[in-house]
Amino acid sequence: MNPLLIIIAVIAIILAITGGLVQSLNFLLWVGLVLLALAVIAWLIRAVSGRNTSV
Repeated sequence: MNPLLIIIAVIAIILAITGGLVQSLNFLLWVGLVLLALAVIAWLIRAVSGRNTSV
């Protein structure tokens, strides 16, 4: 998996947890979910396309 996608997924999970725990930061839940969805979609596209550029 691309290191950038891993970083985005980690940030998305942190934002989702923070948004879930703190009611006033509820928008972070949505930001985290959107970033996580984008990371998963990008990973799926790379997996389906068969491009293997890992070093």
